[in-house]
Amino acid sequence: MVICGDDGLAHRLAVELDAVCGETVTVVLPSGREYGASVAVLHHDPHSPVELLEATHPDERTLRDAGVERAAALALTYGDDQVNMTAALLARSLNPSIRLVVRMFNQERGRHLERLLDRAAAQGDDPAQDTSTTVLSDADTAVPELVAAAAVGQGHTLQVEGKVFRGVVRRAGSPPHPTDLTTLAVLSGAHQDDPASEDSPETPGEDGTQLLPDTLTAYHRQFTHGRLMLEEVTHHRAPEPAVRKLRGRLAVWLRGRLGHLPWKVFLSREVTAVFGVLAAIVVALATATALFADEHPWWKNVYLPLLDIFTMGDPATDESVARRILQLIAGFVGLAVLPLVVAAAVNATEAFRAASASHPPEDGVRGHIVLVGLGKIGTRVLARLRTTDHQVVVIERDPRARGVSLARELGVPLIIDDAAAPGVLGLARIGQSLSLLVLTHDDGENLDIVMAAREANPAVRAVMRLYDDDFAATVQRTLRASYPDALTRSRSVSALAAPSFAAAMMGRHVLGVMPVERGSLLFTAVDVAGHPELEGRSVHEVFRKNEWRVLAVGAAGTQTEPSLSDTLAGLRLDRPGFDWRPPQGRILRAGDRVVLATTRRGLDILTTGVQPHPADRRD
Repeated sequence: MVICGDDGLAHRLAVELDAVCGETVTVVLPSGREYGASVAVLHHDPHSPVELLEATHPDERTLRDAGVERAAALALTYGDDQVNMTAALLARSLNPSIRLVVRMFNQERGRHLERLLDRAAAQGDDPAQDTSTTVLSDADTAVPELVAAAAVGQGHTLQVEGKVFRGVVRRAGSPPHPTDLTTLAVLSGAHQDDPASEDSPETPGEDGTQLLPDTLTAYHRQFTHGRLMLEEVTHHRAPEPAVRKLRGRLAVWLRGRLGHLPWKVFLSREVTAVFGVLAAIVVALATATALFADEHPWWKNVYLPLLDIFTMGDPATDESVARRILQLIAGFVGLAVLPLVVAAAVNATEAFRAASASHPPEDGVRGHIVLVGLGKIGTRVLARLRTTDHQVVVIERDPRARGVSLARELGVPLIIDDAAAPGVLGLARIGQSLSLLVLTHDDGENLDIVMAAREANPAVRAVMRLYDDDFAATVQRTLRASYPDALTRSRSVSALAAPSFAAAMMGRHVLGVMPVERGSLLFTAVDVAGHPELEGRSVHEVFRKNEWRVLAVGAAGTQTEPSLSDTLAGLRLDRPGFDWRPPQGRILRAGDRVVLATTRRGLDILTTGVQPHPADRRD
C-alpha cells in the first residue's frame, strides 16, 4: 500500500491501514511536515509495517521509489485536485493493475477521472483483478459520522443499499433493543460512550475486548461489560411532497413572519444621529429664512431650505440678497450632509435585509439539533439531517454562505448572527436542545461556542469539528472530564474520512471499517460461490468466533459493483435487496451474496484461502 499526501489525512490513513490491512504501507510526505514525525514513530516501531519516504511532489521518480510499480493500492490525498489527478494518471501508466483511491474536491471532475482510469485499467490482462479507481471527498465521507454523532449520540455508520447502520454501545445489563441486529464486540469496560476512543482501556485475557464473540460469551458478559451492537437506523423519512412543502412555508410566513421583521434597525444610533443633524439644519435655515428673506406664507420658510439642501430648487436670481446667500449656504450644507444621509439609509437597509433573513425558532421548540456553520460540510450535514425526524435550528453569521439558501428552501429556522455573540445561542434555544453541532472553520471559535453552550445546557450533546486531530483528542478528554454526564465529540475531518479511504484501498468488496478500542472491524460483501468456508453451510455454521459473522444475505448479481463513493453516499447496490435478519438455519448457496463483519485475520482467510486453526470454536 502506498499513501501520498501533504496533510493530516495521509497520517490518519497510515494509522488506519497499520491497524487493519496487514500489508507494508509506504507513506510519502513532504519533508518538514508536522505529520512526518508521527509517521516516523510508526516507521521505527518494529511491529508496524509503515515506511516513510520524504518527497515534495509525486512525480515519476517519487512514485517509483515508493514502489508503485508493484503496489496493490495507491491513495493520493493531496489538497490540490490537479496534483492528485496528474499523479493518478502517472500511476496508472506505471502500474495498470494498481487500485487507485483519489481525493478530489471537485466531484464532477472526479467522476470523469474515475471513468477514464477505469477504462484504462480494463485493458489489462486479468479482468478479474480489482483495478478499480475510487474518487472520494473527505468532506462527504465525514458527513455521515457527524450526523450520527449529533442525531443518535455515537457510533460509526455503515451504509448499504440505501439503509444506514451504526455501531452503538449498550451499557452493562441494559436490555436488547428491537433495532439491534447482532453483537459486534464485548468491550473491556462496563460502559464506554466511544468504543473507538484512543484512550479506551484494554485488559488482556478473558476480561478484555472480544470482537465478534460467540452467543454464549455475549450473553454472559452482557451483565458485566458494555456491548457494541450493530443497529439499524430507522428514523429516516422520505422528502415531503412539493405541494405540502409549499403549503407549510406559506403557513410559516403568514403565522407571523412580518411581525418578526427587525424594524428597529431604522432607529439605530447612526441613523437617528444623521437625521437629527439634518432636522437641526433645516430648522436653523428655516429660522434664518423667516428672519432675513421674509418669505410668506410660513411653510415656505421650511419648504425652500429643503429644496435648496437637496438641490431641487430654482436659482434665486430674482430674489433678495439674503435669499440668495441662504440658498448658497443651504447648497453647501447639502453637499456635506447628503452623503451621510445616503450612507445611513443604505446601512440601515442592508442591516434590515440581513436581520430579516433570520427566522428564529418558536418558543415551543425543544429536543432539536443546533447546527452552527453552513460552509461546505455544514451544508451537506444540514441536507442529511433533514432526511431524519430531527428538527434543526441553524446559526450562520454570513448571509451569503453557501448553505443559507438551502436552509431557507427547507424551511429550517435560521439565525444570521455570530454564534459566539452573547444571546445568540439562547435565541436558538440551546437550553432546550438535544445536540449542538459546530462546524465553522475556526478551531478556537468552535471550542468557545461549545463551552458557552455547556454553561447554558450542561447536558447538551456537543459535536465539534476541529482540524488538528491531536487538539481534538485533548479537547474531548478535557470536556469529558469537566462534564462527565454529557456527551462530547471533537473530531477532525481527516480522522473521520480515513476509514473510508482505507476501505477503498482494500478493495470495493470492503464496505467500511469500524474502530473498536485498539482493534477494528471490517464490513465486506462477498459472493458465496468459490468460498468453501461459506458455500453449502448454514448461517449458524458459517460463523467463526473472533473472525467473521454473517450480517445479511442476498442474491448475487451479475453486474459490476458500483464505486465506494456511491456506496458511501447511501445509494443502493446494483443487486437485489439483502435480508438483514437471516434465519440461522438458512443454507448459503452459490447464487448468494453475504455481508460480513470480519476481523483483519478473518478477511485474510476469506481472501487468501488460509484455513483457520482447528482449535477455533464455532458458536
